[in-house]
Amino acid sequence: MPPGLNTGDSAWVLVSAAMVLLMTPGLAFFYGGMVRAQNVLSIIFMSFVSIALVTILWFGYGYGLVFGPDVGGAGLIGFGDLRFADISPVMLHGRVPTYAFALFQLTFAIITVALISGSVAGRTRLGPWIIFSVLWVTLVYFPIAHWVFDPAGWISRWGVLDFAGGLVVELNSGMAGLALAIALGPSVRFRRREPPQPSNIPLVMLGLGLLWFGWFGFNAGSAMTDGSVAVTAFLSTMIAGAAGMLTWLVIEWFRFKHFTRLGSATGALAGLVAITPSCAYVSSEGAFVVGVVAAVVVSFAVTWKLVLGYDDTLDVVGVHGAGGVVGVVLIGLLATGAVASPTKGLLYGGSIELLLKQIAAIFAVAIYSFVVTYLIGKAVDKLLRMRETEAEQLAGTDVQLGTEG
Repeated sequence: MPPGLNTGDSAWVLVSAAMVLLMTPGLAFFYGGMVRAQNVLSIIFMSFVSIALVTILWFGYGYGLVFGPDVGGAGLIGFGDLRFADISPVMLHGRVPTYAFALFQLTFAIITVALISGSVAGRTRLGPWIIFSVLWVTLVYFPIAHWVFDPAGWISRWGVLDFAGGLVVELNSGMAGLALAIALGPSVRFRRREPPQPSNIPLVMLGLGLLWFGWFGFNAGSAMTDGSVAVTAFLSTMIAGAAGMLTWLVIEWFRFKHFTRLGSATGALAGLVAITPSCAYVSSEGAFVVGVVAAVVVSFAVTWKLVLGYDDTLDVVGVHGAGGVVGVVLIGLLATGAVASPTKGLLYGGSIELLLKQIAAIFAVAIYSFVVTYLIGKAVDKLLRMRETEAEQLAGTDVQLGTEG
């Protein structure tokens, strides 16, 4: 046993990695229930293929780009051993094996790629989607993850707080989804103003359950320890998800005089998204506020596409983009300075400096993610025809799977 290894922490990180990995199948079911019947298998496949694809890229070179020695001290990208070959089972990251840490971080990259697929569900060819995913995770996810998650990254060094990926996963996927949706253009059904037709609401609720379960590993696992920080993140995650669901139901009642299952699921997801960056920095009361505010903001954000005309099919922009912004901004107001970081938010006696840094980081990540994703999406569509024809869209994307469809 290597000196400094904490077996309890190591066990928790390994369990958390498995929990976060389960979130991607959960997302597949969540998305699968939201799309039309002829698109279910393909959207599920897009999530599952990201598991295999990103895993190979991560251990091929991704881990080195994110957590390798910083290039030139600029905080923009790392450059470690690109084949993971210099890492052994006895090497430690803090008090846990580097293998465990790398596996945990891998699951974040996997689900971020899978999230983007929801923005273009029902109009994407699977082969070009895979090529897009390779380019996107390499040129967008890996650099942003280095900026935020690696201590040498420029956003991390700047003092911006993001405990579990509000910038890297949530905002990044939301802005990438927006860019790709614009790059490929609206679907034929969106242009015809045909309303969505969810194929299976029970599948959505099953997906939500798996996502919620995995989110405890997502947030509490980011503590890299099984102590007070993990417990705080775990509790905050539970409260914010519940507050988001109940708030959405209240909003629906006042607006429509009835509840919807899809709405309740979206509200819970909004709360979970927003608490991701702030889970270890806020109190239980703060977590409740995060959940409520997220549900209110997201309930309006999911309608922006109808006004602005971009076809964000499964509301990746509205839920993950807007929800991520809410969570990152509220750290600047609600951080208690009592658990994971001594830095306090404005409402707890801190200065406005933290809030301004949080907002600046949002703009930096959003602009980079949007611009680079748009260029990748346009290039892949131009060279490989990523977007389906109108006839293919009407027939359904499951046709691509041959006899399995």
